[in-house]
Amino acid sequence: MRLLRNPNIDFIGLRRYGYIFSGVTLVVGILFVLIGGLHYGIDFKGGKEYVVRFAQPRSVADVRSTLTPALGKSPEVKTYGDDRTLLIRTDVEGDLNEIQARIIEALERTQPGNRPEVLSTSIVGPRFAADLRKGALYSAIGSLIVIFLYIMIRFEWRFGLGALLTLAHDVIVVLGLFTILEPITPFSIEISQTIIAAFLTIIGYSVNDTVIIYDRIREYRNIFKTERLDVLINRAINATLSRTIITSGTTLLVILVLFIFGGEALRGFAFALFLGIGLGTYSSIFVSSPFVYELYRYQQRRAQSAVAVRSTGPRARK
Repeated sequence: MRLLRNPNIDFIGLRRYGYIFSGVTLVVGILFVLIGGLHYGIDFKGGKEYVVRFAQPRSVADVRSTLTPALGKSPEVKTYGDDRTLLIRTDVEGDLNEIQARIIEALERTQPGNRPEVLSTSIVGPRFAADLRKGALYSAIGSLIVIFLYIMIRFEWRFGLGALLTLAHDVIVVLGLFTILEPITPFSIEISQTIIAAFLTIIGYSVNDTVIIYDRIREYRNIFKTERLDVLINRAINATLSRTIITSGTTLLVILVLFIFGGEALRGFAFALFLGIGLGTYSSIFVSSPFVYELYRYQQRRAQSAVAVRSTGPRARK
């Protein structure tokens, strides 16, 4: 099945628009991460988490304002599944049962008839949270290094560097979007173990698209030896465009179904995948391949400059 028949889009000619878009999103994302910091979940910062179900629906704002004086600081409150179940997170120090009793007492005092029921509780200590953060960071860096080495061995170092830049671009942009959107989303997208799993999935999916385009570029370089590199890269991207759109489109549809029907626990995971796979499809076309093209152009200019210097050197001495 081919969605597009014989497309002939000048992607290399359009690369400057990709540079602008990627540059703006990277700068904005990095600024938000540096200024606001990453929003860690209980997994990575330590604290307590309670899933509370009410007899009747109760608003998030009302519960937050009720619990703030009882806990001494504002907790994080989000809907969890339906409008009668709320997820309450707090890093207030104290015993798990003691904090739970304070929460239940405050909620019952403001609405005696709407009796709350604690469905589940969890706690993560600070030391364990720090170890989890280190493990997540090492796993992400390790995966990037392994992928770089794999691409470099299978193709060459320029392709490996292009893939590494593309994957770093995807992760940083998604992190920036999470930092921007976390305070306003009705579901939790804090950085947790589930979100780290989503990031590693994004890395794997993004490099898959990139490798397919790189493989076609290498194939065309062996077949069309006299064509310019920009023509070969455009030919390779256009040849794989139909497959890329169909594969990414069907994957995004499945993730959309997971986001809608998967429940609150999987919503952040599905949201991260949706952003990452869409961005990975874009970056494999507008970041990885143009970057390889720029590297080749740079090396060609350096080689031409060296030849020009050698050829004019004896004349200059005369």
